[in-house]
Amino acid sequence: MAVHQTFAAKVRLARLHRHGDGRLLVVPLDHSVADGPVAAGQSIDPLVGQLARNGVDAVVLHKGRLRSLQPGWFTRTSLIVHLSASTRHAPDPDAKYLVTDVETAIRLGADAVSVHVNLGSLDERSQIADFAAVADTCAQWNMPLLAMIYPRGPQITDPADAELLAHAASLAGDVGADIVKLPRPRTAAETEDLVRSSPVPVITAGGPRGTAEDVLSGVSEVLRAGAAGVAMGRNIFAAPDPGNMARRVSDLVHSPLLRPRGPAGLSGAGAGFRPGDWN
Repeated sequence: MAVHQTFAAKVRLARLHRHGDGRLLVVPLDHSVADGPVAAGQSIDPLVGQLARNGVDAVVLHKGRLRSLQPGWFTRTSLIVHLSASTRHAPDPDAKYLVTDVETAIRLGADAVSVHVNLGSLDERSQIADFAAVADTCAQWNMPLLAMIYPRGPQITDPADAELLAHAASLAGDVGADIVKLPRPRTAAETEDLVRSSPVPVITAGGPRGTAEDVLSGVSEVLRAGAAGVAMGRNIFAAPDPGNMARRVSDLVHSPLLRPRGPAGLSGAGAGFRPGDWN
């Protein structure tokens, strides 16, 4: 897959894919706006340090949180500034809206930005419009864009439905995302189909809470099915030892032994970015 990009875009994507294998472990920490503190009773800085030291490729944060963090952590992990917000206390928590912009993320030193779209929500129209505007600005400034797209709304009965996830991936590519984060499909076969048809690399959400072994088994399954990585929040930051859990997940994500079983994945349309794609 040949990708023709400007120098700035290549540099930012290379920083994001710091392991050089097209795989990503992203730890979202933007939950603090939606649900409250992710590190109750303490600063988030030590947590970010644990993640940075243990193989996490990128963390997702809101702009204001950066004021309480040591900049040095971001020599060891990448920064994705999240542009979207809502809280669980709102009349419609699925109605996401922009709280900052691409230019602010650039000034803060971000390597990428992310937006959240709830496919099927009552507010879907404005969320897709915001997504499109952000994508245009990202293209202007050569900033990678991660779209977090979840089927959520009054007509959505199964957010892991294969057709809905394929639609979400298609939406991400059509509007202008570089990477899409989606709920984990129900089966490995559905993951393979999703990755094969997606116009952009697919990383899956971390899955339901469970034992460490359950979590790691789920990661192995989506990687073998061709996913470009995982975006895992609570299963890492709420673990008894977040650093250890991050290291175990990172080792799986970047293991050369966990390559796709079939023609999907790293050789398909949904493959991750690799240095060989630069020319």
